Amino acid sequence: MNPTLEPFFNQSLDGLCIADYEGYFVKVNPSLKSLLGYSEKELKSRLISSFIHPMDREMTANHRGKLLKNKPLVNFENRYITKSGEHVWLHWTAIPISKKGLIYAIAKDITHTKKLEQDRITHLDQLSKVNETLRQQNYATPHDLRSPLNNLLSLLNLIDLSKIDDKDTLEILGLISLSAEGLKSSLNTYLDSLKQREVSTEKLEKVNFDQVFRKVKNSIGALIQKEGVVFITDFSEMEDIVFKQQFMESIFLNLITNSIKYAQPGVPPIISIATGDTNGKKTLVYEDNGAGMDLNKMGSSIFEIQDRDSGNQESKGVGLYLIKSQITSLGGSIEVKSTLNKGTRFNLIFK
Repeated sequence: MNPTLEPFFNQSLDGLCIADYEGYFVKVNPSLKSLLGYSEKELKSRLISSFIHPMDREMTANHRGKLLKNKPLVNFENRYITKSGEHVWLHWTAIPISKKGLIYAIAKDITHTKKLEQDRITHLDQLSKVNETLRQQNYATPHDLRSPLNNLLSLLNLIDLSKIDDKDTLEILGLISLSAEGLKSSLNTYLDSLKQREVSTEKLEKVNFDQVFRKVKNSIGALIQKEGVVFITDFSEMEDIVFKQQFMESIFLNLITNSIKYAQPGVPPIISIATGDTNGKKTLVYEDNGAGMDLNKMGSSIFEIQDRDSGNQESKGVGLYLIKSQITSLGGSIEVKSTLNKGTRFNLIFK
């Protein structure tokens, strides 16, 4: 070796070595000797392959074959067995010099990095199992609570309140019934939220607006007939959209049931639904003649879960919260215009 290069070779923190084409070490620097735990004499006395982890020998032989064809080796990783029996991961860069019949190589110890990678994989696997357990518990807990809750509501319905004269008892029973109904509503909301997260992993597909509308309309046909709802629809400008079927059905269902829930007293709901292209954006316009909202008072909180100011005790704003979550999760947006006692208009803008 050139004497001027000897200091670099001996003082390098990386493992440096020179090997011949027969597969033996010719020269090894102190760092590589220290890493493997062998003396230079021991390293030179055996084929290099004998120091390699048995599971990596075939792979290493294939790459060594490329070196013998005068092709440099870059970013190659394999395991070596140290004298103490431990295995270390090495990252290799090597250049063959065919005229000399020698291979010059640099080895970086990446054992710590590999251990961190393996620890990360192990932790991720553990987290995945924990998440799956929690997911199952998230579904099981509300379902387990539903049965006794429904039994409680059934028992309350069996009580003949006309036979109870004590006002305090009647009031307490009323509060129990109200609390039970509230708990049932919260459980249903929680389950709906879990289902939405499950749906978020589904693939997009072509969704037909008219088919979704008819499906939702049929599912709540009795309610629509009871409230005398009138629909005006026009999906001619945009019949289909690439979206999630279940999201679209949920959006239609929540919009329509909200219109019925917040209808003006004594005024049959009139609902207009149309698709179109607004400034180059695919849009669904939904409008009703309901009680409307004071947007100056509510502001952006209209899409948050909270009590509404309509006096309707059943509402927590979950419907609008879900609608916004569903449309924005796929890159869209929603706009609202509303006037008290005149109605509300929603513009759903799709990506």
